[in-house]
Amino acid sequence: MPPQPPPTKPNKFYFFYGHRKPSQNRPTVQGGLFSNRQTLNPRKIPQISQSADFDFQKWDPDSPESLTAPPTKTPSEQFFAVAEFLSPIARYIVDSFRKHGQWGPPIVADLHKLRRVTPKLVAEVLKVQTDPRLSSKFFHWAGKQKGYKHDFASYNAFAYCLNRTNRFRAADQVPELMQMQGKPPSEKQFEILIRMHADANRGLRVYYVYEKMKKFGVKPRVFLYNRIMDVLMKTNHMDLALSVYQDFKEDGLVEESITFMILIKGLCKAGQIDEMFEILGKMRGHLCKPDVFAYTAMVRVLVSEGNLDGCLRVWEEMRKDKVEPDVMAYATLIMGLCKGNRVEKGYEFFKEMKKKGRLIDRDIYGSLINAFVANGKVGSACDLLKDLITSGYRADLAIYNSLIEGLCHFNRVDKAYKLFQVTLEEDLQPDFSTINPILVSFAESKRMDDILKMLEKMENLGFSVVDDLSKFFSFMVENEDNRIMIALEVFENLKLKGYHSASIYNILMGALLKIGEVNKALELFNELKDSDNSSSIYSNAIKCFVLIGDIQEACLCYNKLQEMSLVPSIDAYSSLVKGLCKIGEIDAAMMLIRDCLATVTGGPMEFKYILAIIHVCKLNDAEKVMEVLSEMMEQGCNIDDIVYCAIISGMCKNGTLEEARKVFSNMREKKILTEADLIVYDEILIDHMKKKTADLVLSGLKFFGLESKLKSKGCRLLPS
Repeated sequence: MPPQPPPTKPNKFYFFYGHRKPSQNRPTVQGGLFSNRQTLNPRKIPQISQSADFDFQKWDPDSPESLTAPPTKTPSEQFFAVAEFLSPIARYIVDSFRKHGQWGPPIVADLHKLRRVTPKLVAEVLKVQTDPRLSSKFFHWAGKQKGYKHDFASYNAFAYCLNRTNRFRAADQVPELMQMQGKPPSEKQFEILIRMHADANRGLRVYYVYEKMKKFGVKPRVFLYNRIMDVLMKTNHMDLALSVYQDFKEDGLVEESITFMILIKGLCKAGQIDEMFEILGKMRGHLCKPDVFAYTAMVRVLVSEGNLDGCLRVWEEMRKDKVEPDVMAYATLIMGLCKGNRVEKGYEFFKEMKKKGRLIDRDIYGSLINAFVANGKVGSACDLLKDLITSGYRADLAIYNSLIEGLCHFNRVDKAYKLFQVTLEEDLQPDFSTINPILVSFAESKRMDDILKMLEKMENLGFSVVDDLSKFFSFMVENEDNRIMIALEVFENLKLKGYHSASIYNILMGALLKIGEVNKALELFNELKDSDNSSSIYSNAIKCFVLIGDIQEACLCYNKLQEMSLVPSIDAYSSLVKGLCKIGEIDAAMMLIRDCLATVTGGPMEFKYILAIIHVCKLNDAEKVMEVLSEMMEQGCNIDDIVYCAIISGMCKNGTLEEARKVFSNMREKKILTEADLIVYDEILIDHMKKKTADLVLSGLKFFGLESKLKSKGCRLLPS
């Protein structure tokens, strides 16, 4: 019988082999001191499982579900997520910071329980800290320990912590702190600061750190010079970048290929093509010829800046160097030429690509088609579409939309409709941009039956027809006044079929007002006023009534809005105020201005100056009023009837006739007011002063109870 192995003894539950009792802030550790340990968090964060049947066709990046932020972690969950990667003592310090929240005696008492805090421990704690004040206090407290000195790792962690909490200016002072504490900074510390500022595109801070390096006598190496020049070029500090390059050469350093490319791309971005070719010549002489990737980078930068002539010069230089352009280089140049309205030149490079047998991307086809359509060469664009399909590509919706728009522009709406049917056959899900040009062409040619058929097709495809019709009518009346009456005719026909909404009425009313067809706009208002109580319809009606001189109806519309607790538009307020001023209702106009500024956010600047004029009239000084008027004209505000009425109102209420006449005389001298207008407004001033005086007399009679006595004695001058 073979010898049996001795029975294994069960592990004793003491420090080396036992299971420590779990606590709220310390995860359970299983295993011995020298065995593999497993850390278990008391509270596990549930993971979000993604559905397997995710469909990109139905995904909408702007949907509320996509825009919702992930659930925020509780402070305990955040602590356990961080503590999982910390040593036990560092976890103890971080937990103390979490419990107490701010530096004070409780945290210091917890730290004194430790025998010593080492620089490695300081760096470990600072790497996970997010409170800059607490981190700074802890860093300085650690430095005061007996016999303690910070090392490079702790200084670097402190700089990272300050930068992470957006205290990058304080992080820039870390080298001075190191110098004061007898630890002169090396190139690595400055590299860290430069990297932090470069990642945040803070070019001037990078240059500030570079100047500080020179003061400390630290010379950067080539790669750090490259990093400094690169961020200065990207942040459009060309002069500073070239001064750094001058220091680079004075230090006797040799340029690398990346050094030349940083300078070349920066000069391309600044449009300094001659200087760029000079650097390119140095690159050839000292190092090597640029490859296709370098040339493509130059072309891309020049295209982004719109310097197409520079692009073509770089392309010729590439040919001189016998560098064969690849597909990316061709695509960058062709798409840039198309965007810069030089499609013929781009088409030449396209044919060159085909001749060389290069693989032509669909984006190149799309750029050329869009550019040809924009230049009115729809035939060339259609030929490219055929070539695209022959090459085995499937045209996307943007290409079809561009062709449909171009065909409709040249009255080839039937061919455009055929392309629309092709988009349906290929299941490209056409949108309003696809259909709108066809509807506009049908409307201009008065093909009402075709419009109705198109609307029925839109309903079958699931379009929101009424909303899209609002966009269609907005497009019809937006730029061309001659299409407004066509839009009205189309609407009259669609209205019979039930295609109408309040937004369409408002769009057409605003357009008819613009061309002076006030009566037709009022006809639309009368059709809608009983069924719609929106602010916009009544605001348009106010403008219409003011234009025809019916101020009373305009005021009734305003009162209707007030009853419904609605706010008129700013244009309606301005129009009604001008109408009231023209008929001499100055007090009502001034009250309306105050109401507008009290209810409308961002009211007209003219109204604000009106209140300033009324306020200055309290001083009874014509010069002060003229100062406000001068400032008003400097701001680009018009001096119109409202301003004159404001002067009359302010002076009659708080000033005198003489000062008001001085204001009008000064305006006449500065040719703001004509002689005829001066006479008219002087009469209005006298009439308004009489009215104010009469109101004061009546108020006095009522106050002293004399009104009834005068009426009993047969006085007929008092109002009944």
